[in-house]
Amino acid sequence: MKLRNLVSLLLFASLLFLAACGNKEEKEGSTGNDDKKEETYTVEHAMGTTEIEGTPKKVVILTNEGTEALLSLGVTPVGAVQSWTGDPWYDHIAKDMKDVEVVGTESELNMEAIAKLQPDLIIGNKMRQEEQYNQLKDIAPTVMAETLRGNWKENFELYSKAVNKEEKGQEVLAEYDQRIEDLKGKLGDKLNQEVSMVRFLAGDVRIYHKDSFSGVILDQLGFARPEGQDVDDFAEKGVTKERIPAMDGDVLFYFTYETGDGEANKLAEEWLNDPLFQNLEVAKQDKVYEVSDAIWNTAGGVMAANAMLDDIEKFFLEQE
Repeated sequence: MKLRNLVSLLLFASLLFLAACGNKEEKEGSTGNDDKKEETYTVEHAMGTTEIEGTPKKVVILTNEGTEALLSLGVTPVGAVQSWTGDPWYDHIAKDMKDVEVVGTESELNMEAIAKLQPDLIIGNKMRQEEQYNQLKDIAPTVMAETLRGNWKENFELYSKAVNKEEKGQEVLAEYDQRIEDLKGKLGDKLNQEVSMVRFLAGDVRIYHKDSFSGVILDQLGFARPEGQDVDDFAEKGVTKERIPAMDGDVLFYFTYETGDGEANKLAEEWLNDPLFQNLEVAKQDKVYEVSDAIWNTAGGVMAANAMLDDIEKFFLEQE
């Protein structure tokens, strides 16, 4: 066992050495014979300050919402963590990720795979990967966002700065903000409808509040929320059936985190057919809609945000 650990340690150390040599050669080669240095810039982030030389060309991204941010900025990462659902990517990004290497998951990184890619920038998240930060920055300059919940825009601005594409980032945000304003105008009085959100996971039911990915977007649009959900926190977890009345609203969207064993779907079916749920006014009015868990919650990035706006248009404007 000790010999195996030693071999793994030596292998990882050699990969670190090769990554460092590769990065050095690339940087030296890019200067040509005139000895001109590429522009350097500094990024302040959740784990400190990182200096980056030249616009990064080989980026490894360690969160799903970060992957969407890079793609929207015109940057295809060389490596990325696997989507929480999908094989290995969410359906809405799969076409843009064909040549991207999987480097583990958000909660379980493959450090050897990351080092092997010889990146010149790594982008991660303190909430997920604080313990791995020192290892990551030994491989390449590393920038860490603070958290993953709530408003995706905060992380997006950091990512656009990290890859030296702040101007493009501002364009993406401006387009999104304009879309929010346009949609608010189209929705009009429909924004007075109280929107309820419920999520089903294997062994857990949650009622989602305002400081969640979809909660923030509903708030940006100006939708009303049921009184118990109109609070500035993430969600009520571990909901029991006695709390079903708190799910009522004018419209209810539910999403299910199904990992493949069928347990989450089974739980959702059980609750949706429960007499208490069927007695909700929103159920009687046939205003209960299933939406994608990846789009409304799990992916958490700019592409998912725009896809969620597509859903809002469909349910409130096209199904009249």
